[in-house]
This record gives sequence, structure tokens and C-alpha cells, in this order.
Amino acid sequence: MECTINWMPASGMAFSAETGSGHLLMMDGAPEGGGRNLAPRPMETMLAGAGACTAYDVVLILKRGRHAVQGCQVKMSADRAETEPKVFTRIVMKFVVSGAKLPEAAVKRAVQMSYEKYCSATAMLAKTAQIDLEVEIVDTALPAA
Repeated sequence: MECTINWMPASGMAFSAETGSGHLLMMDGAPEGGGRNLAPRPMETMLAGAGACTAYDVVLILKRGRHAVQGCQVKMSADRAETEPKVFTRIVMKFVVSGAKLPEAAVKRAVQMSYEKYCSATAMLAKTAQIDLEVEIVDTALPAA
């Protein structure tokens, strides 16, 4: 895996990242740090990447189990250390998984499997942060008439 980061001096503290798969990602700093608030902060992208990584796993696990998953949202919140380096110290990941008659046990198992076995991003973040998992299931099945 590769990624090239380029500082964009004319934009203050903005950076572009070109990924090995050929995609471009922009990041910027807060105004108090010389940025212009034109893009997410680097640490926000790290948190978002972890959320997307685990959501990917959960959807894939449920699909492979032939469950009628229709949506997966991960609401992330994080606390950071007060001093440098300001690593994440606590992350709450609330999974809101929707679908028709999804078994609670299957959804919880998918979330746990992602956390314990598959998601490399959360595995790395767990080295410094306590990670709390919450699960909410939204049943999209039509009520019986």
C-alpha cells in the first residue's frame, strides 16, 4: 500500500494525499494552526477511515451470512490525549445497522468479528484507545397487515 502526501503552501496548512489506488484526498488544518478549514483534519480522516474499515467488514460479514442488510452507519466519537502526541484515548463506535428482520445475534457477531479479527484500522487504534462498541438495529421489514 502506498500514499504520497503533498503540502500545498499557497493554501496555508492544506495537504493532498494521492493513494496507491489513484484517488485524491484533501486535508486541512484548523485556522488557529494556519489552516483554512477547507477540508477534514488529518486526525478526522484517520477516525473516518477506521469507521469505514469496520463498516465494510460488518456489511460483508452480514451479506456472506445471507442477511438482508440494507444500511450500515457508524457514528464515531473520540477523545484525545491532552498532551502531545494527542493520540486517541477513547473511541465510541455506534453501529446503526438496518435491514429486514436482521437477527440481533448476527449483527452483534459481525460487529465483534470486525473488531476482534478483521479491521486493521481499529486494531491499530486500540493500541492507544479504549474502544467501546454499541449496536442499534433498525428493522425495515414492513409490519404485518
